[in-house]
Amino acid sequence: MKKRYVYINDNDLSEDLYCDNRISNRKYTFLNFLPKNLSEQFSRFMNQYFLLIACLQLWSLITPVNPASTWGPLLFIFAVSATKEAWDDYNRYLSDKFANEKQVWVVKQGVKTHIQAQEVHVGNIVWLRENDEVPCDLVLIGTSDPQGTCYIETAALDGETDLKMRVIPSACMGLVPELLHKIKGVIECPSPDKDIRRFDANMRLFPPFIDNDLCPLTINNTLLQSCYLRNTEWACGVAVYTGNETKLGMSRGIPEPKLTAMDAMIDKLTGAIFLFQIVVVIVLGISGNVWKDSEARKQWYVLYPNEGPWYELLVIPLRFELLCSIMIPISIKVSLDLVKSMYAKFIDWDKEMYDQQTDTPALAANTAISEDLGQVEYILTDKTGTLTENRMIFKKCCINGIFYGNESGDALTDVELLNAVDSHNPDVIRFLTVMAICNTVIPMKRKSGTILYKAQSQDEDALVNAAAQLHMVFLNKNANVLEVNFNGVILKYEVLDTLEFTSDRKRMSVVVKDCQNEKIFLLSKGADETILPCASSGQQIRTLTEAVEQYAQLGLRTLCMAWRELREDEYHEWSLMFKEANSTLVDREWKLAEVCQRLEHDLVILGVSAIEDRLQDGVPETIETLRNAGINFWMLTGDKQNTAIQIALLCNFISPEPKGQLLLINGKTEDEVSRSLERVLLTMRITSSEPKDVAFVVDGWALEIALKHYRRAFTELAILSRTAICCRVTPSQKAQLVELLKSCDYRTLAIGDGGNDVRMIQTADIGVGISGREGMQAARAADYSIGKFRFLKRLILVHGRYSYNRTAFLSQYSFYKSLLICFIQILFSFISGISGTSLFNSVSLMAYNVFYTSIPVLASVLDKDLSEKTVMQNPQILFYCQAGRLLNPSTFAGWFGRSLFHVSALFSVYLIRSLNITQESLPKLLMIIVSIVSCIPKFNL
Repeated sequence: MKKRYVYINDNDLSEDLYCDNRISNRKYTFLNFLPKNLSEQFSRFMNQYFLLIACLQLWSLITPVNPASTWGPLLFIFAVSATKEAWDDYNRYLSDKFANEKQVWVVKQGVKTHIQAQEVHVGNIVWLRENDEVPCDLVLIGTSDPQGTCYIETAALDGETDLKMRVIPSACMGLVPELLHKIKGVIECPSPDKDIRRFDANMRLFPPFIDNDLCPLTINNTLLQSCYLRNTEWACGVAVYTGNETKLGMSRGIPEPKLTAMDAMIDKLTGAIFLFQIVVVIVLGISGNVWKDSEARKQWYVLYPNEGPWYELLVIPLRFELLCSIMIPISIKVSLDLVKSMYAKFIDWDKEMYDQQTDTPALAANTAISEDLGQVEYILTDKTGTLTENRMIFKKCCINGIFYGNESGDALTDVELLNAVDSHNPDVIRFLTVMAICNTVIPMKRKSGTILYKAQSQDEDALVNAAAQLHMVFLNKNANVLEVNFNGVILKYEVLDTLEFTSDRKRMSVVVKDCQNEKIFLLSKGADETILPCASSGQQIRTLTEAVEQYAQLGLRTLCMAWRELREDEYHEWSLMFKEANSTLVDREWKLAEVCQRLEHDLVILGVSAIEDRLQDGVPETIETLRNAGINFWMLTGDKQNTAIQIALLCNFISPEPKGQLLLINGKTEDEVSRSLERVLLTMRITSSEPKDVAFVVDGWALEIALKHYRRAFTELAILSRTAICCRVTPSQKAQLVELLKSCDYRTLAIGDGGNDVRMIQTADIGVGISGREGMQAARAADYSIGKFRFLKRLILVHGRYSYNRTAFLSQYSFYKSLLICFIQILFSFISGISGTSLFNSVSLMAYNVFYTSIPVLASVLDKDLSEKTVMQNPQILFYCQAGRLLNPSTFAGWFGRSLFHVSALFSVYLIRSLNITQESLPKLLMIIVSIVSCIPKFNL
């Protein structure tokens, strides 16, 4: 692994080794804009094709029309695209300029100096005041707080609105501001990366500050670019990553464009038309050369020479190629981009999708995939915060085998529990202590004297508030010392180490020293599947297991609380291993997990907490309606199995027995998972023809084995099943399931509200983010963001269906009107000696697309074949969109045949002769008639 060495407060070294803090998000420069933009535009096949046609038209011998008829539209399209790119890049430049010229304080030669943010270099010491924005990635070395802490707001980085605490490294503890001006040392850290949740580094200060001791650094010792310093008078840090090498800078980038099913079909149809065009050109080219040699040379007025140049045989075919080039409409891309932008605006302007409670409108971040909303076949959804409100309420608990809250319905008002607290029941007190201090919560005192808890997890917020209501009040957090008020008595605990929660460990622990008696304790909380196996031998956990099952049956979220007392020598021996793992730069997370497991054993399980997370309004009705529309649902959650099943029943994901049937895929080994998977597959094959609601349930462990060793069987199961509940899954597994369904050629939509849903959302064909209590990470990464899950119904049934219908008509109409004018030119060639002569002049050809046939294009943007009310009440109508009934080879063949029919009806030589129309007025009359006829299909639909 590559490393970077940052020399603290050494300006000469830092300026030579690494870049400055100049931010650049620009795609182009003044010099490379034209060649780079043209290169990008000509990377598309359609643009290459039209450029070739335009170049051929410069050859006066073969061009049947003025080159301006192609060069004009081509230059216009390129100019529009280039102008849009230039405008977007100019706005990026202005944004960069504003950020680069902000004034910041840095230490230079022991003196604080005001400079522009772009002049900051790696190794500089940067000083921040309260509410200042962090200009680059810093390692915190000092704060105004005597305990070495500060608070930051990371909403601009990860979307989370709660404040986070950062602490200075132990090596910098006790340094006064005057010494910070002169501090020297080196920071060993990884090369720049975009992982905002990890920073595995080490710091070594030079004498006289400290005697070369190695100090490990984590993400908790950093201030990342674009965060804001809050509730702290000042803080200072060493710049380790600057400019585009910051974690935010590395995360920037333009996401890969998503190709919709309709775009893919249009590309196929374009290819088919191109092949048809080649066939027509070859046939007419050969016929033209034959007629020229057999008939034309006999006509005195044609003036063909007896012997022509070597390329004479190519002249007529090339003329017909230029004449037939309009089969592929040059305006289709501009027209589709225009109407798709309007579809996105309709979503933004939709008042029916505005959430008044959170003041959140719907937002279409991706303007190119609206029609895919109407073709969704699978919706993969998170549970917490997406289907539920993510407003956690502590409801019940089981402590030492005693159930609280069953009679009253709320443990916080249960007289038995209140009496146990008042009588200082030791098990209850320990249980409440774990609830109060085994967390990452930050208590903030309001001016009124009340305490506001800032928590990154809604579960932790519910637990700490519940403990406070039961008289175990988390008062204050000064560096590593926690203050708890229990019934008027102040208890102090020193946090020695924190064993952080990860999606793999599924538990969190803290090692604390009781300042009253100097005893050391390990406090743990986490999922039952990770805590109960760590119970001490001989402890009866049957009651606790029953409690977990009972609470899960009620749809409650469960956490197990545990503790054990540590011997001092045991802790010190373990602490050395923990510090060693914490200071490694390679596989730090894996080594830390291994070391944590050495301590988390022989636990005394105190009890189980049960937290209620209520369903959002309208979720069951929305899911039922979308299921009636033929959309399949998969729930992907990190919660336990029984809780997920109960929520699925409440949400109308699955029907209760006997109409519904749940098939479980369990197992910890390959053989167990294989047998379980085969049994479920056999049942699915048998019941696939029956009108029975069958769903399968799989947990993360079995899912990992199935995806790794039995992917083909699991893929077959995915095809057979309309509904699936996947429990205890990690963010990477969510993305893998989306990829699995996409590999089966299903159009997928993923919806979630948290940072753990981002990978799933970005992998799906359509990503929808909910602006929820977990921040804006999902909403920012998504193609569409909405305030509540219930708005998904309108997004799909109304906006998705209308967008699909409109785009299907517009794309086929564009081909129709181009084929119409082209077929007239081809028929005219049979009375013009198959010479490749154009019937229409160049101005008329240019005006045909831009003016004469523009009304249907404009009308299609507002077209509504059915009212919104009818669509919402009859979701089955969506079947036509999902099956692609309005745009496919057969419907396109219908439009193709219609263009031939209209041309045959219009172009009648006998009618023209009978009306005695003059040769001069014939083309103009035909162009007017053709323009009127080409508008007829729109008004016939």
